[in-house]
Amino acid sequence: MSAYKIEAGTAQHIGNRSQQNDRVALYTAAQAPGYVMAVLADGNHSPIGSDQVLLTSKHLFDELRVGDTPSLPRLQELMRAIAEEAHQVIKMNPIAQTAEPQSAMALMVLTPAGQAVWAHVGDARIYRFTGETCTMRSNDSAYVEHLVSEDKLPLDAAKKHRSSKLLSNALGNSFKSPYVTLGVHEGLTAGDAFLLCSDGLWQLFKDTELAAAVQRNTPRQAAERLIAKAGERAQGKGDNCSMAIIKLVEQPKEAANYTVQKMRRAV
Repeated sequence: MSAYKIEAGTAQHIGNRSQQNDRVALYTAAQAPGYVMAVLADGNHSPIGSDQVLLTSKHLFDELRVGDTPSLPRLQELMRAIAEEAHQVIKMNPIAQTAEPQSAMALMVLTPAGQAVWAHVGDARIYRFTGETCTMRSNDSAYVEHLVSEDKLPLDAAKKHRSSKLLSNALGNSFKSPYVTLGVHEGLTAGDAFLLCSDGLWQLFKDTELAAAVQRNTPRQAAERLIAKAGERAQGKGDNCSMAIIKLVEQPKEAANYTVQKMRRAV
């Protein structure tokens, strides 16, 4: 039996935008019992890209077959495949010829062996919390290093990639293939938690605030409070706000099992 149980949920709010372009979901694998995937996609000006991320993630996750021991390299390759396939399909959409639909992406898979594997492309973020401490947060540092080492860009230019259509790291970008950043954590225990979210949420909060909200509340309560506070702080200029929260909590203690035996009379 696992040393923890999973409490999880997803939430979205349109913010002050005219439409919701984010997508978020939690999946179990059809052929891999005990595996859970969280997917968050942040569409740019359209939900076309983010819809495709969810469709591709679900399809390839359902095809996952595993042995007795989880293969972390296999899961990392799965995430790369999801990013690449979604990227190619988005580019084939007829609308891509006139209005380029794009999407950021955050993926995470939990295994029955107490492991977490994650990947992200673009501005969607992944956090890992231990109690009320943020122990990991995804960022663009690996992509910036890639632009400097592989594309030979000056560091200052690489750091400004978000403002460049040519350099933007997103699924569906016709100018550049997506760069996928991967991460792994083993030895998960009760008290660990994860947050996947779009920039409509993370840009309004400190890491410590997010950690405290997730730790002190159920996933649903945390999502409701974060969305409400994001609306206050955005002051009428809020972006789409989406998240997936996964908490690992202690298993409930089993009630004592008493067996009543009839006492025999000594002769």
